Formats: sequence, structure tokens, C-alpha cells
Amino acid sequence: MRVAFVGKGGSGKTTLSALFARHLNRSDAPVLAIDGDINQHLAEALSPDTEPTVAPPLAAHLTDLKDFLRGTNPRIASPEAMIKTTPPGRGSRLLRLLGDDEVHARHVGRAGDVPLMVTGAFEESDLGVACYHSKLGAVELYLNHLVDAPGEYVVVDMTAGADAFASGLFTRFDITFLVAEPTRKGVSVYRQYRDHAREFGIRLAVIGNKITGEDDLLFLKEEVGDDLLTHLVQSPWVRAAEQGRTQGELEPHNRHALTVIREAIDTHPRDWPTLHRHAVEFHLRNAQAWADKATGLDLAAQVDPAYVPGRTPHP
Repeated sequence: MRVAFVGKGGSGKTTLSALFARHLNRSDAPVLAIDGDINQHLAEALSPDTEPTVAPPLAAHLTDLKDFLRGTNPRIASPEAMIKTTPPGRGSRLLRLLGDDEVHARHVGRAGDVPLMVTGAFEESDLGVACYHSKLGAVELYLNHLVDAPGEYVVVDMTAGADAFASGLFTRFDITFLVAEPTRKGVSVYRQYRDHAREFGIRLAVIGNKITGEDDLLFLKEEVGDDLLTHLVQSPWVRAAEQGRTQGELEPHNRHALTVIREAIDTHPRDWPTLHRHAVEFHLRNAQAWADKATGLDLAAQVDPAYVPGRTPHP
């Protein structure tokens, strides 16, 4: 199951991503954390006490990634013909989560006990000539070709604000968790996500964060209504960890909130046909908007109508 944590900058989405990934890992669930934020801080949040082992960024080897994933798919003539939205088809190489393949072998490191993949930081050479979504395209390709099973989890720390809607990546998840502080600014991003999510049938749930009392909770309930799934209270444990003083355990209420989050994921099985339909729709949008012209190809022809989404890849 794939989950995204989004929210206003400073809302605590990176902290929540890390807490939840560690929560899953402690239960021995297969989990992969992905840092998809322009500010790459997930490794530090996952391992505040130890130095993480960060593997080469996924976006730094995009051509190699494309060449591997296209496999023997006759609809994709070369890596250059493959764009971030290109969906898999017959002959494409599909991935198992943390499987024995060159993508995971090259690009998965560890932060604490959690497997971690990173997109890569926005470099000085990117300034003025690229946007961060060019790097997030590597994550979109990875998720398009991933056949993950129930009880397996991909936790993605996304870019702040509503930037995720600049690409089709926001449709690649089973549920999106919007982390909101109990302030007007904290819920402003929620309204943008809510409207886009409803348009495409995307599951969205709000997690209140840094709650200090009943007034904070009442404010969020009035602002987001039934979309409020759970909340975390202001956490001395998190603050101590951020200051390098990790000790004891996360507060009981906050541990319970993580359990509620997992239950919200597990109670809704994957809808493979819808997931693939969204992938195809956004591929066709990109092809018409810019990619056909950029590649000189008719990229609609990359869609394989006989492909069966969710089929387990061969060993």
C-alpha cells in the first residue's frame, strides 16, 4: 500500500512520515520510506541518533531507471522515448517491494532500521533550468512499475503545499494524509487538496498535528469535518529527538494515532484498475501537452490496452 504525507511547510509532515515508517518497521511490516521533498530531511528524521546510509538518488540515474523498467516492452523504443508518466505494459519490468533487482540494490539505503530511497536534493545546477518535479518523475516511474502487496507499505514524504498536483504523482497513492496544524494557514492547503482529490476520486484524510488542547481540536473539526482522521498532541519526545536527545518512547496518545493511521490504510484494499486508469489518463495528458512534441513521437501508442495491472512480476 502506498501512502503520501503532505501539508504546509512546517506542519510536521516529514516528522509524521518518519514516525509512521518507524511504527510500521517495528511491527516487522515490509516498508520503504521515500523522501520526495525538495528539502531532503527524512533520513535525519528516521535516524536522529545514528548516521543514515543514503544510497544514490533515484533521479540521478533516471536514464538507467528507464532502460531497466522498459524491459522488452515493444511500445517503448528507447529510454529517451520514456517519460515520467509512461505506464507499464507487456514486456515491462515490474518490481516487487524491496525485491532482488538492480533498482532496489542501487537506490535503497537505510536510516535507522528503515529502508530509505531518496529523489535527490535540488542542486545549484538545476536553478533556472529545471523544476523539482523533474526529479519526482523518477518516483512516479518507480511507483508505476511497482507491484506491492497488502501488508507492504511505501511511505512518501511529499513536497510542501499543493505542489504535488503539478504532476500525476498525486494519483499514485492508496491514500494521502494531509498533516495540518490548528491554524488558518495550517488548513489552507487542505482545501486545495480536498478539491483536487474529489475531482479524481483520491482518498484524503487529515491528521491534526501539534494539538495543545480542546480548542485546537475543535478548530480542526470545524474546518475539515469528517476528513479529520486523528490527531497528535504536542510532543516533548519529538522535540527532544529533533534536538538530539532521544530518550524514552513516544507518548501513548501519539502512538495510538499511528495505529489509527495504519488501520485507515489496511481497511481499504488496493483498487488496481483505478490506479492504472489514472496512470494512463495522466500519461495521455502529458503526451498531448508537451511530451509528443518533445520526443517527436506519438506517446499515446505506449499505452498497452491488454496489460493487466497488479499482476505479480516474474522472479
